[in-house]
Amino acid sequence: MIDFTFENPTRIHFGKDSLSQLANEVRRYGRRILLVYGGGSIKRIGLYDQVMAILKAENAQVWEVAGVQPNPRLSLVYKGIELCREHNVQLVLAVGGGSAIDTAKAIVNGACYDGDAWDLFTGKGSNTEVLPLGTIVTIPAAGSEMSNSSVITREEDQCKCGRNTPLNFPKFSILNPEYSYSLPPYQTACGIVDIMAHMMERYFTQVENVELTDRMTEGALRTMINNAPIVFEKPEDYNARAEIMWTGCLAHNTLFQTGRVGDWASHKIEHELSALYDIAHGAGLAIVFPAWMKYVLPRGGAKKLAQFAIRLFDVPEDFGTLEEIAAEGIARLEAFYHSIGLKTTLRENGIDEKDLDRMAERAVRLAGGNLGFFLRLKEEDVKAIYQLAL
Repeated sequence: MIDFTFENPTRIHFGKDSLSQLANEVRRYGRRILLVYGGGSIKRIGLYDQVMAILKAENAQVWEVAGVQPNPRLSLVYKGIELCREHNVQLVLAVGGGSAIDTAKAIVNGACYDGDAWDLFTGKGSNTEVLPLGTIVTIPAAGSEMSNSSVITREEDQCKCGRNTPLNFPKFSILNPEYSYSLPPYQTACGIVDIMAHMMERYFTQVENVELTDRMTEGALRTMINNAPIVFEKPEDYNARAEIMWTGCLAHNTLFQTGRVGDWASHKIEHELSALYDIAHGAGLAIVFPAWMKYVLPRGGAKKLAQFAIRLFDVPEDFGTLEEIAAEGIARLEAFYHSIGLKTTLRENGIDEKDLDRMAERAVRLAGGNLGFFLRLKEEDVKAIYQLAL
C-alpha cells in the first residue's frame, strides 16, 4: 500500500425525502441560480416542477442551460459561463446524470477563469476558485455527483478531454433512487457498466498489499452484479435501485483508490470511441474493457485477472491454470454485459477498423504518451486492443 491523502467534501442527501434538503442548501449558497439539465426527462417525471417550486418558494432567480447531451459539449459550457458572469450567479445546480453534472463542473470552473475554459482541460490554464455546485442525480452512472472529475467534448475536432481537480467536488448532491425508475433499460445498462468500470480501473493495480480496498471494491462490484438483474425485471424496485445508486456514488469518489494507483487506460481508450462515434460511454466500456483484459492477460495480468474471476464470478480455483481461470472470468464478464442487453464488440455496434489508427494515436497523445499503469501502453498496444475489440 502506498501513501495517500483522502478527502471528499461533498455533502450527500440520500433517499426518498432528500429533495427537501434543497431549500437549506439554497439558503447556504445563494439565490441567484443557474440550472443545468438535459432533455425532457426531468420534466416528464415531474422533477423539474418540484425543483422550480422549491426555488420559487425561496425567492430564487433562475437562469437555465438546457439540452445537455450525452458526451457533453463545450458549446453549452461557454453558454453557462456567459450566463454566470452576466447575472452574478451564486450557485450552479445540475439536475440529471453525469453529462449535466460534468457540464456544470466545467461551468463553475470556467466562470472563475479569465481565459478559454478549454484550457483547463488541456492543461494550458489553471484556476484556484470555483462557483458553488450542487447536483440532483437521476442517472446512476458517472459518479460525478461525488467525484473530482469532469469530461467534456469539443465539437470542432471531436476531442474528448477529462480533468481531475479537487475544485470539481460538488458542495452537495441529492440522490433519490426513485428518480431512476423511468430510465430505459439501455440507459440503465450503460450506467451499470460505467459504475463497474470506475471500480475495475482502480482494482487492476500493480500496487501490492491492498487487501482492504480490493475487498471493498469486490463487495461493491458484487452488489452491482446481484442487483442489476432485479432492476431489469422490476424497474421500480426501490431497494435494488438504491443499492445501484449508492454504489455508483461511492465507485468514483476516490475511496476505492486509496493506497493504490489505478489504471484508467480503458476509459481513455473508450473516450475516443464516444468522441468519434457518439456511442454511450457505458456501451463503449462494455466493448473496451474485455478487450483490454484479453490484451493484458498474457502480459503479466494473469494473477490479478484470476483473482477477479474467482472472487467476482465464482470461477473455481481448480478450474485450471491462472491463465485459464482469468480467461473464464473475462468470458463471464462479457456474458454479464450481454445479459443486461449490451454488445461487446465494435462491429456489433456498427464500428469497423477504419479509424483505429486515428483513435490509438490520439488516446496516447492526450494521455501525454503515458497511458495505463497496470500495463503501460503505447500506440501500437492501443491499436491491438481496438483490434481485439472488433
